[in-house]
Amino acid sequence: MTTTTSVRNPATEEVLQEVELLDEAATDRAIEASARALESWRRVSPADRARLLQRFGDVVDEHLEELAQLEVRNAGHVIGNARGEAANVRDVLRYYAGSPERHGGRTIPVAGGVAMTFPEPLGVVGVIVPWNFPMPIAGWGFAPALAAGNTVVLKPAELTPLTAIRLGELALEAGLPAGVLQVLPGKGSVVGQRFVTHPAVRKVVFTGSTEVGRGIMRGCADQIKRLTLELGGKNASIVFADADLAAAAAGAPGGAFDNSGQDCCARSRMLVHKDVLDEVLELLRAPVEGFRVGDPADEDSAMGPLICADHRAKVASYLDGRDVLLQGSCPQGSGYWMPPTVLRAESPQDPAFTEEIFGPVISVLPFADEDEAVRVANDTEYGLSGSIWTRDIGRALRVARRVEAGNLSVNSHASVRHNTPFGGFKQSGLGRELGPDALEAFSETKTVFVATD
Repeated sequence: MTTTTSVRNPATEEVLQEVELLDEAATDRAIEASARALESWRRVSPADRARLLQRFGDVVDEHLEELAQLEVRNAGHVIGNARGEAANVRDVLRYYAGSPERHGGRTIPVAGGVAMTFPEPLGVVGVIVPWNFPMPIAGWGFAPALAAGNTVVLKPAELTPLTAIRLGELALEAGLPAGVLQVLPGKGSVVGQRFVTHPAVRKVVFTGSTEVGRGIMRGCADQIKRLTLELGGKNASIVFADADLAAAAAGAPGGAFDNSGQDCCARSRMLVHKDVLDEVLELLRAPVEGFRVGDPADEDSAMGPLICADHRAKVASYLDGRDVLLQGSCPQGSGYWMPPTVLRAESPQDPAFTEEIFGPVISVLPFADEDEAVRVANDTEYGLSGSIWTRDIGRALRVARRVEAGNLSVNSHASVRHNTPFGGFKQSGLGRELGPDALEAFSETKTVFVATD
């Protein structure tokens, strides 16, 4: 019996498409096809592999608007963001197209001969993609994996599979051989779990909640399976008294409300020096209340809906009985809408301040000095990203070195670039994605000794 899921537009709640979900047997067949494709794909010359990835990037570029509009309808991303996300897939493919011919080993002088190292592909890589950034995170997984000579099976989130399915079709259009990149829609408990348990899958790349990541890590331990995890975040934006307060306040909504706050890098904890707290809150009023929430297809919208009704209810539960400092507006009626909101944190232990809400909510807490700011910023199980606002570059670097997070910005909220490493400390993850070293995460080093004596 075929199982399907109804894929909905979160801005209208209407069904866009019925998507067939793979069962365990179909998943096994796809993994086995990927293992067969590996034998030829790993022998493709580095130059030819590079050309195929470059062509894949070119085909994505030819379909940028189509992909962006599909993401608007399926994920509720505002059109400007969706275009940037489609372009990110293109850019990541083009970046890693430059890698196969540069992914070399070393020769090492040793007694009695020569030792050489070779980077070898791991094999079949299972990539599990979340619903909040379906396009770019898919690309972060499959582009370096393919560049390193692996084949990929990719499971999109049940709520947002449409752009991943389309990318799989574009890969074939670009000339990638059948079986090299397969998109397998299905439940996490079926398809994702099979990535963990099937012996032919040699690595799992997972982006999602810390709770699920723990379970995947436990499962991968049975086979000593390689693993990259990009998990939750509860990120701090630290505003010192000497900062450009207007810039910090103007940047705060974008740093926290982008993608409706459904971002593991969202700066949802705002720590403000006590001497400038009132001034910062007043400066926040206009950008928060004016943050435009509306039809994600509208070029003027800054924020769309949340992904589904259950998630909206979870986010809304954090506002019950709370001291709301500032709040914007949002559409009424159909769609999973939520207004951008700023709360006053009751204490550093306030659940709204410590738990990952994954919605458009900022919690504000004052601090007295640098040591307290760092202590509160680090008082979390997470360590993904964060921001530091100050005109003192010495303080900026000092605090950045002390904050336990993998991606920090000074006087900015930018966290992700395709050419720099991305990943978290503590329970925000394991390993790094993107940047010049990502191929190492998809390779094993083989040492070969040749006797000369």
